[in-house]
Amino acid sequence: MKRLPIAASLLCLAALLTACFDSASIDTTALARWLSQHPTTPTTPSTTTTPAAATTTPPAAPLSTQLPAWGECPTAVFPNLSSTAGAGAGYAMPAVSANCTATEVIVASNGMPSYTFVSRTPNPLAVTTWSWHVPLRPVVAAATTSIVDRGGTLGFTVTGLPIYGPTEGPTPVAEAYGDPVYNGILDTCGGHTGPQSEYHYHALHSIAACNLNTSYILGYALDGFPIYNSVGCIDLACTTTAVFVSGYDMTGNPHSHSWLAYTYNATGKTNVLDQCNGRIGPDGTYRYHATSGFPYTFGCFKGLPTAQSGNAAAPMPPMPPMPPMPAP
Repeated sequence: MKRLPIAASLLCLAALLTACFDSASIDTTALARWLSQHPTTPTTPSTTTTPAAATTTPPAAPLSTQLPAWGECPTAVFPNLSSTAGAGAGYAMPAVSANCTATEVIVASNGMPSYTFVSRTPNPLAVTTWSWHVPLRPVVAAATTSIVDRGGTLGFTVTGLPIYGPTEGPTPVAEAYGDPVYNGILDTCGGHTGPQSEYHYHALHSIAACNLNTSYILGYALDGFPIYNSVGCIDLACTTTAVFVSGYDMTGNPHSHSWLAYTYNATGKTNVLDQCNGRIGPDGTYRYHATSGFPYTFGCFKGLPTAQSGNAAAPMPPMPPMPPMPAP
């Protein structure tokens, strides 16, 4: 791949920033925060035939032969975490397992991150027992299910950590249902601890530090559909790939009530995802994509979310007031 001249590179970067924030009027504060959290130079979200180096692009899309087929037990996408650094001294090492029945994928985890824990809330980190059951053969529902201001678990990663929605809870009042990414209360992997000492994500970053850099499937929503990284295959053989982007524009202040501060608008955008932050892949099956823009993982359930039990069924408790936190 040829290197672009500096001037051309700057033009590409400008175009990219406009596409990534999906807004005709970019919020400069959010832009500065995003740049500080993404030190590498990303590529323009356009169709490519050969993924560039990992230091400058999202992770490569997989070969079609590496993808679990619809209805195939996806145990191969769950990484071995035994050699990771873990959360640090004094913390249990991460443990996650996955198996299938004739109709379900069953994932169990102790809820411990596989990388050094950095506190971003007043809440400590403790082992949390998680067990998720999702359909092995998910199907698109007749109507989507809203996740607006819905607390608690909406999905889980292949590293065994729960995924919450793109909002916090009703407290503190000044940040009620605010965007935790915009408010800067997440670590560099997109997570933090909640009031029950449970570590969870609000956004997903496919980088080596988070042990998701080689996982083209980052996790699963409770309706059973997979969550891919931002790169997706255009054709069935995956000879052509593209970086997919959110269709939501920031039209208000997401410091609180973030669902009122973003509006879905796909007009004029390339490789834009639907309102659930997903799309139909070349094999005809649905999948979500993690994006740098709101709603980060999914904006609604495309399939019917399954009822869970235990901690996976618990609503997200209100977050206590938090003192100002330094940037990660």
